[in-house]
Amino acid sequence: MEHLGLVGLADSGHAELFRALTGMDVAHAADRVLGVVALPDDRLDALATMSASKRTVYATFQIAYLPGLSTEAGKGLGSRLLGSLRDCDALMLVVRAADGNDPARDLRALEDELVLADLGSVEQRLAKQQRALKGDRSLAGEIAALERAEAVLSEGEPIYRSDLTADERALLAPVFLLTNKPALVVVNVDIDQLDRADAVAAGFGADALAVCVEIEGDPDVVAAEGAERATLLADLGVAESVVPRLARSALAMLGKATFLTTGDKESRAWIFRVGAAAPECAGVIHSDLQRGFIRAEVIDWQELLEVGSWARAKDAGTLRVEGKDYRFVDGDVVEIRFNV
Repeated sequence: MEHLGLVGLADSGHAELFRALTGMDVAHAADRVLGVVALPDDRLDALATMSASKRTVYATFQIAYLPGLSTEAGKGLGSRLLGSLRDCDALMLVVRAADGNDPARDLRALEDELVLADLGSVEQRLAKQQRALKGDRSLAGEIAALERAEAVLSEGEPIYRSDLTADERALLAPVFLLTNKPALVVVNVDIDQLDRADAVAAGFGADALAVCVEIEGDPDVVAAEGAERATLLADLGVAESVVPRLARSALAMLGKATFLTTGDKESRAWIFRVGAAAPECAGVIHSDLQRGFIRAEVIDWQELLEVGSWARAKDAGTLRVEGKDYRFVDGDVVEIRFNV
């Protein structure tokens, strides 16, 4: 399961955001905590209603919470905790705009910690590979990329904001650099900033999102579901929860999307790698489907809802028959034909 690293300063509100995403309380956690984020999906809910499904299974991904770092000298995250982020596929950096705080300063503090950790890793790897170069000239490309990375990091710049090429960044993969991962900035805003929340987040890039964790992470809101949660949020001045949007952005940052299956027993969302061919996507359901893949019957979720059922779509000839070269699209509803 892909997972995301959630990082913030001690007062950023990232513990409350973790609770909003997972339902888990990590206020007193002293080490990394893993949680699971269920991806809300109105499309799946509608399909489940259409099919009268006995159960609905949402797509999920894993998120790793790290205790907040301190801006006091010598009280950062520390190499052990930072090391626990290296197996994450992407990072979510939480900064606080609430209470008049400067979120840009918080982001610099976070990135300074990540950059310093990466610089140490690059210097260590570079020294090792330079020693090995005499006996293995194939290392020259990696060494050049490491030298470029060292220069960028020495200037205090994260790799994800540098001009290193995709090929150079790929050569850095063995070092598991933190700033070589995709990163999403989440800005924690005050209740009185809600009417301009998007504008506050816009200063941190087109993909940055604003969330009021004081509201979204409130235990009563987290515990509520469906209409009850919507009512609670509305009473607190939030027209629509940002959490589903945040979860979808995180999934997209991981390079993933969802296809859907539906029937009377179950309607389910499945996570697949964007750009993957049909057999690989079928393998997400079960390895036998990938091994014995014959074809996929496919229809867009909206079109299926308009028709009213899978049987009607089949009778009307609106199902597409796709072969091994087909690339799944987010929102495809599928049935896999296979033989093993």
